[in-house]
Amino acid sequence: MADETRMFGRTLSRRAVLRGVAAGLALPAVSALLAACGGQATPTPAPAPAQTPAAAQTPAAAATPEAKPVTLAILHFSVIEGTTWSGAHDRAGKRLAEKYPNLKYIYREQVGPDQTVPFAEEMIAKEQADIIVGNAEFIGMPLLDIVDKYPDKIFVAVTTSDLTTRPNFIRIFPRQYQSLYLEGLIAAALTKTGNVGIVSAYPNLQVLRRQAGFVLGVQEAAKKLNKDVKVHIKYVGDWYLPAEERAVAETLATQYNCDVLTQQTDSGSTLDVCKARGLWFVGKDMDTVCFYKWATTDTVAISFDTRWEVIYDKIIQAFLKGEKPPEIIFPGMESSITLADGTEVTTTDIMNDCKVGVDAISPKARDLLPKEIIDLVAERREGMRKGTFDPFTEHALVSNGTGLEVEGLPIPPKGTVVKKAGEKPTDEFLLQKINFDLDGVNILP
Repeated sequence: MADETRMFGRTLSRRAVLRGVAAGLALPAVSALLAACGGQATPTPAPAPAQTPAAAQTPAAAATPEAKPVTLAILHFSVIEGTTWSGAHDRAGKRLAEKYPNLKYIYREQVGPDQTVPFAEEMIAKEQADIIVGNAEFIGMPLLDIVDKYPDKIFVAVTTSDLTTRPNFIRIFPRQYQSLYLEGLIAAALTKTGNVGIVSAYPNLQVLRRQAGFVLGVQEAAKKLNKDVKVHIKYVGDWYLPAEERAVAETLATQYNCDVLTQQTDSGSTLDVCKARGLWFVGKDMDTVCFYKWATTDTVAISFDTRWEVIYDKIIQAFLKGEKPPEIIFPGMESSITLADGTEVTTTDIMNDCKVGVDAISPKARDLLPKEIIDLVAERREGMRKGTFDPFTEHALVSNGTGLEVEGLPIPPKGTVVKKAGEKPTDEFLLQKINFDLDGVNILP
């Protein structure tokens, strides 16, 4: 990745890019900033995991693969409690400890980049950590400095733009765009004004990929219903700016007549605006109606949930067998894990009020949706679960002429077909090359 990138003619530092792409994240980007300023990590007790909602019920969880003890250590960039990003990673560690009696889960919170290596070495020396995870790219990359020093350990970093790997330095990310695509199908069918708004942080590769998944869903449903639906995107400038996010959400509602809003930012301001104005909200990263009770389904039409335990389990299985895991792990709905209570969960799925699949659509919203859209959501979801459908393979990716200019990767001119319909993109393309908005979106100044 380039050391510098340019956005709207402005030069961005590599650190800013990494900080940005580290998150679709959760609430406390502010916590990361505090940590980066030297705040001490605090291994405070984490909240108990919420009850797992029923997905596809399967027989009892598989037996412990080996009697060999294994310690999973997660460095959380933020606090855990009340956050959708680190909260989901923490829930994953707890679920795996419940599944495997020989697995111990340990963690640190509010870890900044300068604290990554000291905490990792402390957890190795004092708590026999075997698998060490940085749950955001900007705190995971420093682990590269010690991978040769500990060849028998597995180091893991969430990837959002950089794909540096080593045999014991693994890069991970879930295909959240699959759930976002399903959300887009629902949003397009739900809007009465024909205007859907996204309150977004700023252009970065993770955000652009996730937004692209959502936009493909909106455009497909609009075409199917013969509706004119516009997607308006306004950038706030950072991940956690509650006042600015509120102002942008108000602008989208009042000046652009958006009656469905979603976000690529981390505060609850957009949700608050939707509640106050009676608009529909489409959520991200975690089912906050089920797990945090932030709103009801009278406001949240649909959301999605991320299960990092599916990815961690692949690494744990390889470690227990004495094998090296794949250096890039990028699973979607086709991958799942059976939890200790027998519930099967996929890497990502649409979820709302503890329900999954089409049942997760708000009852109030569902009454407003054409049956053909509900059926399409069910069909596409099933296709992704079987691995027979993916929105980025199905659809052409056409540039809007806007996005993020990266050194060596200019923004494709408007109208450029970057990937043809029916062609399966590589993982490297999806993780590193989508630096453009999709044609047809309205990027607001």
